[in-house]
Amino acid sequence: MRVKKECVAMLLAGGQGTRLGALTQKIAKPAVPFGGKYRIIDFTLSNTINSGIDTIGILTQYQPFDLNQYIGNGQPWDLDRLEGGAFVLPPYQKAKSGEWYKGTANAIYQNIDFVDRYDADYVLILSGDHIYKMDYSKMLEAHIAKGAACTIAVLNVPISEASRFGIMNAKEDGEIYEFEEKPKHPKSTKASMGIYIFTWAKLKEYLIADEADKNSHNDFGKNIIPNMLGAGEKMYTYDFKGYWKDVGTISSLWEANMDLLDSGSGLDLDDPDWKIYARNMAEPPHYVGDNAIIRNSVVTEGCEIDGEVVNSVIFRGAVVERGTVIHDSIIMPDAVIRAGAKIEHSIVGWSATVSEGAKIGKKQAQADAGEWKIAVVAPESTIKAGSVVDAGEMVGEEGK
Repeated sequence: MRVKKECVAMLLAGGQGTRLGALTQKIAKPAVPFGGKYRIIDFTLSNTINSGIDTIGILTQYQPFDLNQYIGNGQPWDLDRLEGGAFVLPPYQKAKSGEWYKGTANAIYQNIDFVDRYDADYVLILSGDHIYKMDYSKMLEAHIAKGAACTIAVLNVPISEASRFGIMNAKEDGEIYEFEEKPKHPKSTKASMGIYIFTWAKLKEYLIADEADKNSHNDFGKNIIPNMLGAGEKMYTYDFKGYWKDVGTISSLWEANMDLLDSGSGLDLDDPDWKIYARNMAEPPHYVGDNAIIRNSVVTEGCEIDGEVVNSVIFRGAVVERGTVIHDSIIMPDAVIRAGAKIEHSIVGWSATVSEGAKIGKKQAQADAGEWKIAVVAPESTIKAGSVVDAGEMVGEEGK
């Protein structure tokens, strides 16, 4: 007999992440390395267990092997439980039919039985590709106190950026009266973070009705939320104040890593009361050679550094040889940077090799129209000696 859970979390982790280009050719976006020793998904998983929610379904689809292997039995996040824990939920064949997840709402619809097994009163819908720290238990308390059918986490954004988001127009008490999907002329700055809490019995009704609608996109933002709002359901915003970044582009992924090096960014991983957990690969201590110069950088275990590293994030197992210069860049796991290479404003993918004297990227004083021109070396690729990769270029197995 299953133990009843007040709230079950459902983490949507099946996205392809096409805007990350070569970094997501072989792995799903939530599995992309971040911050020296983490994967992007570590933040959502850690938030969940830190919030006291110990049952989480992880819905995978695109290139799932690496992500499934990384999650394993959920032990690094204290999610290896006899009752509850972490469950990877890919699409599966039923008795009469089977299909891929057609949209975010359809993904939850296909796993109604999973939520019902725990007799959950509430379901928390999350994304696996955001960097932030958030206590979901406080959001759940607010949801219950207001007797809401749906509560949506929102973040105030500059009015100049509001057109990029789903915007919630709400009364002073937070009750939502209008939802605008990427409006040209936004009426407020309350941007949806893609974090929802639903009263499960109510959501289940709308999921079943949505699946029966052949014209539906089977999506929360396009269908479920507008349908609930149109039917007069009690829906509220939950204001989030803190660091949050959607790392869906090369520029935003680079920015979030650089924010780790800025004490004023709000992204703090040193808080003992809210740890970000990750799978430990048990690498040896990092080694810093006689010729190394390291300033304002993250250098993770297993690295060998004998060059100049400034304002950069160096992941586990990376090798930086003598005479190399790395500024404002991200060097992912097991990458090798040979002698004399120069890397600026770049991302070098895991297990890639940058050969002697190659030049990757170019120093930039500021972003162009909000986007940095970050050079990218694809994972497991090799840049030949003396090659030049310009700012904003992406080099992989198939060329630029």
